Amino acid sequence: MRILMVSDVYFPRVNGVSTSIQTLRQALAEAGHASVLVAPDYPAAADEPGIVRVPGWQIPRDPEDRLMHPRALAAALDALDPADFDLVHIHTPFLAHRAGVRWARKHGLPCVETYHTLFEEYFHHYLPFLPKSWLAAAARMISRKECDGVTAVIAPSSAMKTALQAYGVSSPVHIIPTGLRLADFAHCDGPAFRARHAISPERPVMAYVGRVAFEKNLDFLLAVTAGVRRSLPDVLLVIAGEGPARASLERSVAKRGLTDNVRFVGYLERKTELPACYCAADVFVFASKTETQGLVLLEAMALGVPVVGLAEMGTKDVLQEGRGCRIAPDDVAGFARTLSPLLADRAGAQALGAAGKVYAAGWSEGRMCESILALYQTLHPEQG
Repeated sequence: MRILMVSDVYFPRVNGVSTSIQTLRQALAEAGHASVLVAPDYPAAADEPGIVRVPGWQIPRDPEDRLMHPRALAAALDALDPADFDLVHIHTPFLAHRAGVRWARKHGLPCVETYHTLFEEYFHHYLPFLPKSWLAAAARMISRKECDGVTAVIAPSSAMKTALQAYGVSSPVHIIPTGLRLADFAHCDGPAFRARHAISPERPVMAYVGRVAFEKNLDFLLAVTAGVRRSLPDVLLVIAGEGPARASLERSVAKRGLTDNVRFVGYLERKTELPACYCAADVFVFASKTETQGLVLLEAMALGVPVVGLAEMGTKDVLQEGRGCRIAPDDVAGFARTLSPLLADRAGAQALGAAGKVYAAGWSEGRMCESILALYQTLHPEQG
C-alpha cells in the first residue's frame, strides 16, 4: 500500500508521537509498503527521504514545537499526486487533521487517525489562566468532532478507546498499540554512561526518560526520591529529556534539598546514549497518569531494566505485576516502599528485569504493523 501521513510534530522534536510515526514508517517500509510524511520544518531538521517539511512559526510558551503555516501546508499537500496514495493517516488533531481530512475528501481517499494524546488532561497545564473544566469540555468536544470526521480511529490503548467512546465518538475505534523497534533496544552500555556522568558503579540509580512536562507528574517522583533517600542516602534520580517543566522542577529540587540526588541530563542520542541511560539505572520509574500507552516502559523492559510505575490510563495495558515491573500505589510513601527494595537488592532487580525483557518482545513493531496493515486493507480492500 501507499500511505500519506500528516502530523503536526516529528523529529527532531522528541516525543512519543515522533517515535510512533518513525517506528510505523520503518515497519511499513520493511514490509514493502511506501509512505510519505508531511510534517513541520525545524531549525535542526535533517533531509530524509519520504518526508515533506512545511515551514511555520514557533508556538508561544512552547519553544520546541512549530505551527505549520496553513497555506504552506495546503500547498505541500496539493503538490502531491493523489494517484500515488491509497489512504491518508493523520497523527495529530491540529492543522494536520484539518488539512489531511480536507485533502482525503477532495480526492476520495479513506482517512484514518491515530489518537496519540489525551488532550483533556494536557490543556490546563499550558493555559492555566482558563478554568480547567472549560478546557476539558473543549478538548472533549474537539476530539469528538475530529474523530467523527475520519473513516476510522486508532487508539494505542484500551483506556484511550474508552475515553473516546465516553466523548461520544461514533467512528469505529481500533486498539493498536505503538510497536517497539526491538533492534534499537538490544544493546547498551550502562557502565560507560555511569563513567561519563561520574556516577559510581555501586550507587543506586533510578531513571526517568521522557518529556520534562508538567503532565508527567515528575514532582511526585522528586517527593519519592526524598522518601527513598531516608534509607538510601546516596540514591540518584536521572531525568533524561527536556520540556517546559524543567525550570520549575529544578527549583523544587533545590527546595527539597535534593541537589545531590537528582541529575538532569537533557535529550540523549537515541541509538546509543539513550539505551545506555536506561541500562545505567537499577530501576526505571514512571508516575504519569495521562499516558495513552507509555512506550518508554517497554523500552526499559526490552533492555532488561525493571520498572516501578503507576498503572494509570494507558499504562494499565502495559504494566503487569511481576512481568518486568512492580505496580506502585498512587501515594509517595507507597511508591517509595515499592521502589526501595529493588534499589537495595541489585540481584532481585536484575531478575525482574530479565522477565521484562521476555515480556517486551511481545510488543514488537512487526505485530503492530500487521495490525495496522489489516486495518488499512479493510479501508482500501483492493490494495494489499
